[in-house]
Amino acid sequence: VLPFPSQVVYNRVGKCGSRTVVLLLRILSEKHGFNLVTSDIHNKTRLTKNEQMELIKNISTAEQPYLFTRHVHFLNFSRFGGDQPVYINIIRDPVNRFLSNYFFRRFGDWRGEQNHMIRTPSMRQEERYLDINVCILENYPECSNPRLFYIIPYFCGQHPRCREPGEWALERAKLNVNENFLLVGILEELEDVLLLLERLLPHYFKDVLSIYKNPEHRKLGNLTVTVKKTVPSPEAIQILYQRMRYEYEFYYYVKEQFHLLKRKFGLKSHIRKPHPRPEFFIPSPLETEEPIDDEEEDDEKWLEDIYKR
Repeated sequence: VLPFPSQVVYNRVGKCGSRTVVLLLRILSEKHGFNLVTSDIHNKTRLTKNEQMELIKNISTAEQPYLFTRHVHFLNFSRFGGDQPVYINIIRDPVNRFLSNYFFRRFGDWRGEQNHMIRTPSMRQEERYLDINVCILENYPECSNPRLFYIIPYFCGQHPRCREPGEWALERAKLNVNENFLLVGILEELEDVLLLLERLLPHYFKDVLSIYKNPEHRKLGNLTVTVKKTVPSPEAIQILYQRMRYEYEFYYYVKEQFHLLKRKFGLKSHIRKPHPRPEFFIPSPLETEEPIDDEEEDDEKWLEDIYKR
């Protein structure tokens, strides 16, 4: 019997499917009897040292087993004398994430009145209806660095240099993925992410895939889709890709690690070389592929090692 982690943190990255996962967690917490600890703070990911200490104290004293979720950059519990929890997360293609956030801030999703709701009521009308191509090509702050350096800080942590686009933050984020995260999934392969969560953390995620595939749950999930999204021009996309080169290096690294993890559990992955720019015009399939035989490493031994991190 593998050790049962009683402290799990999902420091969810914005616009990477986290609302879908939180909907599932609410159902699962009632079904399996774990403590789901959520936060109403959605726009404060970077914390002072005192804020870090206070949050870690509050999380650590929650009734166990718990799963804590919040939009917050990686917190090092051991730095403040706490027990390091098991971390999980999900990321997605960086340009897709940026576009989803750009239009969500302006027009919300299908949950609001009149088919959508305005997420930022104080936004000026000229800003709300700013053409995405103009924003990118004319280098508006919202469409240029450091605003585009978004995913990596969630894994790099709270150090000031984690906010600066560059190799230091990138390498520290990779190191944390290897040492502190049980799983970092890819949104484009969400069903496989859920399968692996069910295998790695059954006390929390048992039956998650069947719940996710339930037609009634799918209806709820469809309400969280961002509305009024448009696709930028190829020129604008290429500029975004260049500005987000560190984000893409991290994304491809995580994707490779995720595919290796899938292979350990017998899930196929067709790993292709990175394309000259992201293929976000074509949605990735979510179907789970047929398992394959892989006898390179004993699964139980490997699982015991990963729980000991």
